[in-house]
Amino acid sequence: KGTKAYQKRFTSEMSNDLRLLVKNAKQIVLVCNNGERYLTKDGMKKFALMENASLVVGKDGLVKAVGPAGLIDSQYKEASFENVIDASGMCVIPGLIDAHTHPVWAGDRVHEFAMKLAGATYMELHQAGGGIHYTVEHTSRASPEQLLAGLRPRLLRMLRAGTTLAECKSGYGLELDAEVKMLSVIEQARRELPIGISSTYCGAHAVPRGKTASQATDEILKVHLPKLKDKMSKGELSIDNIDVFCERGVFDLNCTRAILKAGQDIGLQINFHGDELYPTNSAELGAELSALAVSHLEEVSDEGIAAMAKSKTSAVLLPTTAYILRLKQPRARDMLDAGVIVALGSDFNPNAYCCSMPIVMHLGCVNMKMSMNEALAAATINAAYALGKSHLHGSLEVDKQGDLIILNSARWEHLIYQFGGHQELIRYVIIKGMVVYDNDKTMDY
Repeated sequence: KGTKAYQKRFTSEMSNDLRLLVKNAKQIVLVCNNGERYLTKDGMKKFALMENASLVVGKDGLVKAVGPAGLIDSQYKEASFENVIDASGMCVIPGLIDAHTHPVWAGDRVHEFAMKLAGATYMELHQAGGGIHYTVEHTSRASPEQLLAGLRPRLLRMLRAGTTLAECKSGYGLELDAEVKMLSVIEQARRELPIGISSTYCGAHAVPRGKTASQATDEILKVHLPKLKDKMSKGELSIDNIDVFCERGVFDLNCTRAILKAGQDIGLQINFHGDELYPTNSAELGAELSALAVSHLEEVSDEGIAAMAKSKTSAVLLPTTAYILRLKQPRARDMLDAGVIVALGSDFNPNAYCCSMPIVMHLGCVNMKMSMNEALAAATINAAYALGKSHLHGSLEVDKQGDLIILNSARWEHLIYQFGGHQELIRYVIIKGMVVYDNDKTMDY
């Protein structure tokens, strides 16, 4: 990209209201440079990147300029900054976005991992009272303080791995009081921690013991959602999305449709689990409802892929889940070739314990046959789109939030290439122009 294309983006503001200058980076990966809200097909293969560039973030936390290092230096030579980082020999990429996590819970399931390695399937564990129900039992008994004490370090681990915005679900409460407790803990973490949070109500994560799916659906429609609407109107909770586990033996299409539409009616974005273990036509339902996203999709149909591409419903693919459960991998290549907006998430939960989006991107490339460019776009701008936040997150453009990672490498691809090596590669994690993780233990690659 030439200098001229970026000059119109530079601000003429030369005041002291500047928070950060990142100068002389070997590479700055913008991902987008024309205000795109998502990328598909060729846009994912060749995204915006600059060599020998600098970036400016204002005190409002927004990017003010990005461009060739010499031009930024001359335009801002009279400006003062709260912080200046010389990124010579390093790369800058947008902060990573984890579009699907379950980080609030008590009671780990390491014993179930051993059972799965011995051959037990996910649904066999679930039907025997393990899986989600095991975590529900422990989470329901835990105090808010205990849940927050567990959530806080998990989110900070994500942040140290480069995640600057994470979707966080409830769903291990099922009953109203426990669900509200989880959502309140997520709300407290949002206020206390620097990492960005998109909050999701997932009360339909499983059918509570002693109830049918129909009874659980009625309770969500008549009790849960009205209560959540009231708490949102009072400012006690800020919830962004609604989720349902649409699956054989859990919530069928009719129950799922009713819950999602009711959530949409109170202002929640539709972002739900579908077509994971069995083909259920969840993708088609997502397209019908103009859902923002459908996650998993290991068993998606050709018709579902076509419908999602047409409706611009994003596919949040979770390669860690397929890897850990030994499921067939989501059909990422078919979705990408069809023009579906493909995003990535870690599915962090007691069943798939992975906090690292660099590892997710690596698995996306190796197991789902994505290119490294496609994987980064899926973990930035497209993940932001899946959460309804790509107007502010997911790329390094003027007037978007200054969330970025500085890598101790001359090429950004090392973050994906070095499987499990992100702890030695990530030098800084920056949110709203403020350094939130300063890692002095990076190593030459």
